[in-house]
Amino acid sequence: MTSQFLTERHDDVFVIISNNPPVNALGADVRVGLVAALDEALADDGVKAIVMRCAGRTFFAGADITEFGKPPVEPLLPAVVDRFEASPKPVIAAIHGTALGGGCEVTLGCHYRIAVPSAMIGTPEVKLGLLPGAGGTQRLPRTAGVAAAVEMCATGTPVGAKKALDLGLIDKLAGEESLAGDAVSFARECVAKGPRPTRAMPVKGDASAIEAFAEANARKFKGFDAPAANIACVEAATRLPFDEGIKFEREQFMKLMFGTQSAAMRHIFFAERKAAKIDGIGDDVKPRAINKVGVIGAGTMGGGISMNFLSAGIPVTIVEMKQDALDRGTGVMRKNYEASAAKGRIKPEQVEGAMGLLTPSLDLGALADCDLIIEAVFEQMEIKKDIFGKLDSIAKPGAILASNTSYLNIDEIAASTSRPQDVLGMHFFSPANVMKLLEVVRGEKTAPDALMTAMGLAKKIGKVAVVAGVCHGFIGNRMLMPRQVEAMKLLMEGATPQQIDKVHTDFGMPMGPFQMSDLAGVDIGWHRDPNRIENVRDALCAKGRWGQKTGKGFYDYDEKRNPTPSPEVQAILGDFAAKSGAKKREISDEEIVERTLYPMVNEGALILAEGKAQRASDIDVVWIYGYGWPVYRGGPMFWADLEGLPKIVAGLERHGFKVAPLLREKAESGGRFNA
Repeated sequence: MTSQFLTERHDDVFVIISNNPPVNALGADVRVGLVAALDEALADDGVKAIVMRCAGRTFFAGADITEFGKPPVEPLLPAVVDRFEASPKPVIAAIHGTALGGGCEVTLGCHYRIAVPSAMIGTPEVKLGLLPGAGGTQRLPRTAGVAAAVEMCATGTPVGAKKALDLGLIDKLAGEESLAGDAVSFARECVAKGPRPTRAMPVKGDASAIEAFAEANARKFKGFDAPAANIACVEAATRLPFDEGIKFEREQFMKLMFGTQSAAMRHIFFAERKAAKIDGIGDDVKPRAINKVGVIGAGTMGGGISMNFLSAGIPVTIVEMKQDALDRGTGVMRKNYEASAAKGRIKPEQVEGAMGLLTPSLDLGALADCDLIIEAVFEQMEIKKDIFGKLDSIAKPGAILASNTSYLNIDEIAASTSRPQDVLGMHFFSPANVMKLLEVVRGEKTAPDALMTAMGLAKKIGKVAVVAGVCHGFIGNRMLMPRQVEAMKLLMEGATPQQIDKVHTDFGMPMGPFQMSDLAGVDIGWHRDPNRIENVRDALCAKGRWGQKTGKGFYDYDEKRNPTPSPEVQAILGDFAAKSGAKKREISDEEIVERTLYPMVNEGALILAEGKAQRASDIDVVWIYGYGWPVYRGGPMFWADLEGLPKIVAGLERHGFKVAPLLREKAESGGRFNA
């Protein structure tokens, strides 16, 4: 056997042990080793039963997805699963850690399954735009039942070992520390029973559960191809013989594998991991220790930012100027934790545990012992510079000073201190305790270890971090601006807010530009002078149309915040259009796409050329995790590659945009942003 496999004999039980760290992925070498080990066991007349288990921290946690989309390498996983299922000697899967994707399918090819109570079993392929392609959609209905199978396949949500036992997906629980011995003992019990091929088992349940599930999740699955394919395959198991069901599964799998949605979702899977890598920082750089965090501002952002660290077990000192604001902010944090506990997401004792790590204060001096201080106050440069100037004399040497600014120049903020090497941006997205994206802004003088610390800390608090350079709006908001500008121009030319928003939601966005504006607040950044009306937003704000919070913005809202078109807004738009001399005309949905989404790609090309993003895939990560770009389109730069860069250039030129040189160069050379 190879170093990836160990085999043991326990009298008449042959044990195959995979040792392929870190997650025992089912790559080609592992598949070869599994078949070789099986052949060895079958050739030995003294072997009565076979146990398959894994060394390290987990059972097979899935296929090797780096092989996806490449020429197949024998033996393929379906053939390996079939070989084990066809064994004339009973095969027992001994599961610990996670048995996911191909790992789950391998267990289903075994005749019996034993697992430790902490084990998790699932088929998350749908999250990569795929389905279990080694018989999972046909074997799960025969073990776990139709209702559980369709939920596992179409959502990718794993089940714990105890639930798996109740479902019949596993046959026995082992001791957490005694799996190896328990599996051998269980194997001897199975000798008398003999092999039990899953394919020979009847399907448990019928298609009625599938129909109910599909109906209940229709909105959640809208736009995605993979959930529907998973549902169709499980349904096929209820009406087709096993071999025909397998054939149907294989056809659906290949359609997804070579479709654009799975390519996009696999792109994001790898892009997220690439984003954590920082260009220009060597392995010799070590992060700073962060044992205590300070947050300035207890408003919506400051409170949400604090919750990230508290939930990760990191003490936080939060500072406000006035007691009522401090009490209100900490009260909202407690309510958020209590709401999570009420929904069963956290335990009641975790509420007190998190809040017990919080120290509220009205004194900036209370931040003197913090290793990281994050400013989250009003988005105004002079205010931020004043705070950083004060922190310069308060913070201990080596403390990282971060601003949660969305747009402002980090280098200018850093210049108000004597330690610009310790200053960077940490742009959280609202609500900060929910949204996964964190833009970490590298200033001109930001020290490598400070940047590395912020990126590593992001992972610890459950964020997906992307390095951004200093420019107005960084990556995400900088690309958002041209979209918003064009959306307003389209209103002047005859489009309605609802038409523009619908184009974006049909594209897969959670909301359109004007729905987003109403949710965030139309009045954000408004000058507050009702007599100074220079644009549409001024006119809306002067009439109290500040968005959902006032029940009216670009739309009118009922008590449940359901939007309807507003005659008042249409009148305001008509007045401004008349003053501007714009001619009203029919605007096609295609033009809306070309004028709102193509300019985003153009801006992304400028960001790349200027070095404000490390790589095109980082831009895609920003838009997936920060703005709800549909993951099945892979982010704006990946989508542009699929759309065709020459088509993007032609659309931009048609509407009078100046094409970014990098975009034009790639379009003319047949290049791509994500090669």
